Amino acid sequence: MSGLTAQIRSAEGWPVAGAVLTVTDLTGQQLARAVAGATGAADTDPLPPGMHTAVITAPGHQPVAQLARISAAGTGTLGEIRLVPEANAVAVPPPGPWTIDPMHSTVIVTARHLGIAGIKARFAEVGGRLDIAETFEQSAGYAEIKAATVDTGIGMRDDHLRSAEFLDVERFPLITFTGKRFRRTGADTWVMPGDLTLHGHTRPVDLAVTYGGHGPDPWGGVRAAFHAETLLYRDDFAIDYNAVVRVGIAAVGTTVKVELDIELVQGDRLPSF
Repeated sequence: MSGLTAQIRSAEGWPVAGAVLTVTDLTGQQLARAVAGATGAADTDPLPPGMHTAVITAPGHQPVAQLARISAAGTGTLGEIRLVPEANAVAVPPPGPWTIDPMHSTVIVTARHLGIAGIKARFAEVGGRLDIAETFEQSAGYAEIKAATVDTGIGMRDDHLRSAEFLDVERFPLITFTGKRFRRTGADTWVMPGDLTLHGHTRPVDLAVTYGGHGPDPWGGVRAAFHAETLLYRDDFAIDYNAVVRVGIAAVGTTVKVELDIELVQGDRLPSF
């Protein structure tokens, strides 16, 4: 049986998944805590009867506090709670299609070498788009990277990375990511869950996204910038190169850090210069 229930929504009426409902007695002692699910619904365990304080918090939103009356059965309801953005929350880009500008976007991958050093590789060709919704959290995105453009600065190593022992670019020429909405974690940060397809395998991946802002460019357009990071495990994508050096240390680490600096142009196509 539930105790105190609430339906937590944004100012625009969208569910705020991950919002936290905390209940204390009038002396400040915590009685219960609940996290809102995907529909924005939060409900605690049954509570002591009487008047209590309910506080609702969520990253990027101003907290809400109000009194809650709990019945003799230990139940109560706050109804619908609307959260407004924090005063310092950034202004997100205008709704509509935004196209990745490959000339001003960078994808860097870092792997451990011999357990002590970081080897960086750049992918030179990335494209895609971000479709920004009226409510930013409902936006969706798609990106694709040409696997054969991997570049570490050493030709022999790059050829090895393109081979069947690693990326196998002949069979799997594209690395793709399809994003499924955003989950706010701060004033200018979000998590974007999605599906990454790499080396013929598709796995769920969370991108930690930081928004850099948007504004006019010198060519009459409008641009927006995002930085994103995630950590991948080679085994998840069947990239199982397991060469070891004499002392038993893996030549290439099993985890790979991915960093993306993405610049987008407003509209569904890039400008021609």
